[in-house]
Order: sequence, then structure tokens, then C-alpha cells
Amino acid sequence: MKISTLSRACAMLSASLILAACSSHQGLSSQVAPGTASLPVLSADEAANFTTKNYLAFGGPSLQVQQQGWFPKLASTDGVNTHFVVGPQLGTDGAEYSNVQMAVNAALAVRNHGERIFIKILPGTYNGAVYIPAGSPPVTLFGAGNSSADVTLAQGLEAAAAPATYRSTVSPNGQFLPGDRAFYMFQNCATLTTETIGTGCTATVWSQSNGVQIQNLTIGNSLLDTVDGGDHSAVALRTDGDNVILDNVRLIGRQNTFMVNTANIHNQTDNSRYSRAYVHNSLIVGDVDYVFGRANAVFDHVEFHTVSSRGVKQASVFAPNTPAAAPYGFLVIDSNLTGDRGFEQAAKAKMGRAWDADGASSQLVIRDSSFDNSYDQMNPWGASVFSGQPFAGNVPKDEKQQRNLNDTNFNRLWQYNNVLTQPAK
Repeated sequence: MKISTLSRACAMLSASLILAACSSHQGLSSQVAPGTASLPVLSADEAANFTTKNYLAFGGPSLQVQQQGWFPKLASTDGVNTHFVVGPQLGTDGAEYSNVQMAVNAALAVRNHGERIFIKILPGTYNGAVYIPAGSPPVTLFGAGNSSADVTLAQGLEAAAAPATYRSTVSPNGQFLPGDRAFYMFQNCATLTTETIGTGCTATVWSQSNGVQIQNLTIGNSLLDTVDGGDHSAVALRTDGDNVILDNVRLIGRQNTFMVNTANIHNQTDNSRYSRAYVHNSLIVGDVDYVFGRANAVFDHVEFHTVSSRGVKQASVFAPNTPAAAPYGFLVIDSNLTGDRGFEQAAKAKMGRAWDADGASSQLVIRDSSFDNSYDQMNPWGASVFSGQPFAGNVPKDEKQQRNLNDTNFNRLWQYNNVLTQPAK
């Protein structure tokens, strides 16, 4: 399969085929430790610490290793008897709601003693925001189509929008009302006294709850290429809670597509909590810092597809906002980084860049994965997001010298055992 057509094909494949075709790791890696200051490479001994198990055992209720690690387990939707079914036509295939938020509100109004709530979404496109507030029982949103492309949740907002625009876009017909569990999330953005709403309020789907699982559907910020190549933050999915799982999901956007984050619940900042997320068998599309946030996240068998359609000055995939005290930020494993034909010439995308605000010290490992020549091979990491400081990797002057992988005097962006795949001619 041609790399240049990979993302289009992945959008139509079943979950099992995505696993085999979209994230295969073929060939032998040419990456040798310790690498260079521009491209630091982990040794096998160093890489042994950066595993899914170790990442997900850290964080959650505090910035430390937990005695009980988290082992993600997807709740099965097979044979689920759900009373919350969303469909484009009421009464068809059991659909009682035509709007996803209405189903969420109804589900949260039921006293279920903390048991998981399943919300089934029939094939179709659903425009409008979806909010799942903190303190909710665990919620599963799942698409009932044959593929993740059959169900789409979409909305088009950007960070530069005014609060009035936000109100008319998100709740034009009173979708969010006082008394609803998620009303405070809407109100926080709708009553801003600033001229613009900011990045976090742009999300099509925004969950602050723990245990949220999203399966077999597409979430998009439909702003896409309706704007120029400037700064237009527009989030598709924002998750703030712990123990989040995405499986067979497509996240489609441009700048800041996926905000995987730790909540400031009810405007109260808690710097001790550190949310964890596990993303599997999925596709994420964007152009600038399109996977970002303050969380501990593992991406397993995921395709990251960078697009050039807006003509941005510098495309980049990751911008983790990792606390300096946290040894784990983002882990990418058995995955595939691709780009479109706009990167075939001199202009190349960056794999990521450091988030350097609010005491952050980005941490990211990309390992056992493949990338095509859309990416800058020798200088894959861009200058820091806010200061513009050039990337500086930790490479010992003496091969016998043991390096501190968490030395925050350097950038903590690493690679290990990755393969460059040339697109077929």
C-alpha cells in the first residue's frame, strides 16, 4: 500500500486491518544511541523503562507511581442493553434522541450507583458540542456503524471566536440549560469577559469525567481549511479526566486536534493530579501541535497523519505539557507517522516541539514505530512553543557517561528503534 494513500485507506479499514496495515513496523532501524544533540536516541537499556505499563502506573491521583497500576480494559459493547440511543431519525433502530448531548443529559439524570453508562450512536453526522462533566459515572460513547467513519460528531469553533459566537454555536436552541449536569462547562465559556474564548472552549467533545471510553466513531473540528495558515486553535476532542480509553477512533482537525489534559475542575487548579489516557487503533489528523496537553498518554497502533493543506509555516505533531517533576508524558509505540504530498519537497514537518510554559518540561518517547519522508529526519524536533528556544537533546560527551534522561536542562524528546519508510514510486 502506498504511504501517500495510507490515511485515506485507514479511514475505511476495519479495526483489525488498521492494526495490521496502518501500523506495521517493517525493516531494521538505523537509529543508534546516543544519537545527536538534534536527534537523541535511547539505548536498549534506557528504552526498557519506557513501556506502556510503566507510563500508566504513574499519575492518576498524584504525581507518583501508584501501587495499583492502571491496565486499560475496553468495556465490551456487544449485546449491551442500552436505553440511550442516538439516531438521525427518532424511532428508527431504537433511537430516542437525535442529539448526543440530550442523550448524555438523560443518562446522567438516572441514578445508576456509578455503573458504566453506554450511549449508542447510529450512523450519521451530528453537529454540536458534547460535554461530559466531572463526577459523572463512567461513560462509553460508541458508534454503531461498520467503521469509525460511519458516525461523525462535528462542530467548528476556533480560539479566536468571541463568547457571543460560542453561545450561538454551542447552544443555539438551548441545548445547555441551568440544572443540566454539564451546564457549568458551557457557562464557563459562555460568560467569559475576554474578547476570545481560548483553545479549551473550542472542543467538539469535552469530557472532564474519569473512565470515559470512546469507540468506533469520528470526532472532528469542522473549521479545517476554512481559515488561513495562521494561528487558529480548534480542538476536536478534549479529555481532562483519568483512565480515558479511545479505541478505533478518528480525530480530525488542523491545529490542536486532540487536547489530552488534566482538568482544572470548577476553575480549581490541582497540580497533584495527572490524568492518564490510552489511545489504540486510531487515526489522528492535523497540522500544528495537533496532539498536546498536560497528561500521561500512551498511543498504541495509532496513525498520526500531518496535512499541508492550510500552508502552515511549520507543521508539528506533538506538544506535551509535561510537569517537570513527571518522568512520563507521551509514549508512542508501534505506530505510524505519515504526511500528505505537500511534504514531498523541501518543506518537512516536525515530529514535535517542547511546551515551555507554566513550569512544563515536555517528555515524549516515539519507539518501535515508522515514519515516512514527510518528516525532517535529521532535525525532527522544532523550537519550543513559547520561547522559540532551539531543541537541545541530552547526548553525553563520553560514551561511557550515564545520562540523566530527566535532566530538564535538556529537552526530553526521544526516539528508539524507529524505521523510515519511503513512499512507493
